[in-house]
Amino acid sequence: MTKIAIIEDDQVISQMYRMKFEADGFDVQLANNGKYGVELVEAFTPDIILLDLQMPEMNGVEALEIIRQNEWGKNTPVIILTNLGEEEAPKKLRSLGIHSYIVKANLTPRQVAQRVKEALNLI
Repeated sequence: MTKIAIIEDDQVISQMYRMKFEADGFDVQLANNGKYGVELVEAFTPDIILLDLQMPEMNGVEALEIIRQNEWGKNTPVIILTNLGEEEAPKKLRSLGIHSYIVKANLTPRQVAQRVKEALNLI
């Protein structure tokens, strides 16, 4: 079963995506901030990570820096899922090897699921 980690501080949004991905047959785990997200990724070893940028405790860029420093997270595809426009995103993000950048307000959960499946070569 394909595993997805969703690191997102808005519980309504993370639950909405969890329901969509579980309905599509994915194993989904959630973390509500970057610190827990790093711990989740290390323990869960997901096939793909959906990562918000603006979160308490540790933001998405800081979390991704730690994930990329470790063997278990070096090559895991990461999709940034945020409401920050791409032009507002920290420049450092590009050097951390993200697969794609999605503005939450612009896509439905079905469209996000489509992007995830494309990233995992499932379609």
